[in-house]
Amino acid sequence: MATPLPAMMLPREIIHDAVALPHKPGAYIHYSLARGIKNDSPTVLVVFLNGLMTDKATWLPVMAGIIRQRRGLSPGFPSMLAYDRYGQGLSTDRDPQDIGKGEGYGHDCADAAVDLHHLISQITKDQAIPRVILVANSIGCAIARLYALKHAVAAVLFLDSIMANSDFDFWPDPDRQGFHIDELPEDVTIDQLKEQRAKFAAIFRPNVINKEGLDRRNLLKLLPYSDQPMLGTEGSRPWVTIVGHDFQTFADESLKSMGTPISLSMRYSNPIWREYNRGLAKLTDPKYSKGPFQALGCSHFIHKDDPNLVVDETLDLVDKVRLENSVTW
Repeated sequence: MATPLPAMMLPREIIHDAVALPHKPGAYIHYSLARGIKNDSPTVLVVFLNGLMTDKATWLPVMAGIIRQRRGLSPGFPSMLAYDRYGQGLSTDRDPQDIGKGEGYGHDCADAAVDLHHLISQITKDQAIPRVILVANSIGCAIARLYALKHAVAAVLFLDSIMANSDFDFWPDPDRQGFHIDELPEDVTIDQLKEQRAKFAAIFRPNVINKEGLDRRNLLKLLPYSDQPMLGTEGSRPWVTIVGHDFQTFADESLKSMGTPISLSMRYSNPIWREYNRGLAKLTDPKYSKGPFQALGCSHFIHKDDPNLVVDETLDLVDKVRLENSVTW
């Protein structure tokens, strides 16, 4: 696993600012932006999308790595944007849409995708329309898919996507009629199984509220399948790369953070996640699809565990988009 790049040594090209979106005046979104060296018009724009438990700061090592790799080269680095959604990170303003709604149940992932569209439009106003590349982690992958179903994207990098059609009930229900102890690994007891089911339900079930106020209860309806609907249109599909967590690293981390027996992760959650990622690979035509593959040594937050891997995979997509469309950076 690579060592994260030093957060205190950010390139001068990365600026930090805030903006009020036109459809939600009075509430500010904080962002970090690097405009491509070659051109004031971000013809290619890479946008980084957070999960629920991270913020834009976690993408800064990736942005810095891309700048350092491509600074002084021709062409130079692409334009890049990372941001904190309402109620997340530095964006302390609540989503105005949540006013008058039940606590924790305001805007949903579809609303977040609309916000992203307005943010991109605001950042790139009076400039050439960019070719957008989305780099997303966790629930950010669901937002990326919803955005890409409404707006053209050139490429998407999925980093350990949330299983949008899951309630995170990975394991057998010991109270289910017909349950048999043989469904469990030999080193897992029924009491351990019940404990894990309760822990995950309390943290990850879609009805659990979060600090951001992002309502996940309808995510299954928004994205019921991992492999459809396809992104783009026939003859104009995006490049898609799918990267999943390292099974062993994830199992070790789950044992440490949640007390989940490694054998339980290996038998149930990891295979289920693998199948979901295989579905994501079908969101574009086969010739544009890469993966899924495991990020060695990485758990769920791949861009934190190995920013250099994400740098390389992002630039791989940037190069493909540039060569395909003959655009500048």
